[in-house]
Amino acid sequence: MLFILLNQSPNLWVWIPSIIVLLALLVAFFYYVPMGLWVTARFSGVKLGIPQLIGMRLRRVQPSIIVEELIKASKAELGDVKFGSLEAHYLAKGNITTVVDALISAKNARIPLSFEEAAAIDLAGRNVFEAVKDSVNTKVIDSPQIEAVAKDGIQLIVKARITVRAHLDKLVGGAGEETVVARVGQGIVSAIGSAEGHEHILADPEQISRKIDAEGLSVGTAYEVLSIDIADVDIGKSIGAELKAEEAKAELQVARAKAEEKRAEAVAEEQYYKARVQEMRAKLIEAEAQVPMAIAEAFRLGNLGVMDYYRLQNMEADTKMRRSFSEPEETNPEEEDGES
Repeated sequence: MLFILLNQSPNLWVWIPSIIVLLALLVAFFYYVPMGLWVTARFSGVKLGIPQLIGMRLRRVQPSIIVEELIKASKAELGDVKFGSLEAHYLAKGNITTVVDALISAKNARIPLSFEEAAAIDLAGRNVFEAVKDSVNTKVIDSPQIEAVAKDGIQLIVKARITVRAHLDKLVGGAGEETVVARVGQGIVSAIGSAEGHEHILADPEQISRKIDAEGLSVGTAYEVLSIDIADVDIGKSIGAELKAEEAKAELQVARAKAEEKRAEAVAEEQYYKARVQEMRAKLIEAEAQVPMAIAEAFRLGNLGVMDYYRLQNMEADTKMRRSFSEPEETNPEEEDGES
């Protein structure tokens, strides 16, 4: 249709650039001047001017979020929530929706909370709306299974439930849930470790809670510990018996090592004496080898006669015979087996 009109009226081609520029200006105007948001804010009782909306666009702030939260704050009669404060918190990468919801919840619960405090809690990385709910309603934290050993060496496995309430004025700079759980675990280990026997804990688990309460767990934390309830107590291993068994094994290994050391010393000593015997035998053989040479030398020198030599031979033969009579006869094991 547009092309038909342009063909019928050639003068309209002159106006096309102007029309395009006008459309672009209209689009830019309605983008930077959100008239719909301005009308909504005015009818909702929020005094917000068009220059402020344009300024938000230029500062890359979403006007719809700011206007919506201003309307919520106005309807909830939150006097300390201002346009500048919301925009500054938004530019600081804060969650203004959570902050406004927390302020409304705190006002309804009659909990004193200012916008600056809520913004500080939000920028600290905590969910301020959840913190307000935890301040109104108590929160139950389940601790993990905590293992501790009594003085009698029996291990106990304890699980506790911690009921806390949040303190809004301590959320910034105060320790969180992890610290509370860690302190409860420390108290459980201390209470069980100081017990004379595990049966005392099983008979009265509340003594764990009393000992933990006396230590003041909420100091420096963002929570007030209302109660610590022992949910479950189980008997684990006999750590004392295991330690004694390991000690006995270690002592046995030490005794075996010492016995092996003594055996090695005895074997070494035996080998030493065997070597000494062989050495003495070698010396004896060497000495016996010199006897014929001494006899021959005596013959040459005339110190020994033939009759003397015969008498010496007879004495040696007689000695061997007497020695054979005194020594037991050796038997062959194979012959004995055959005879049997």
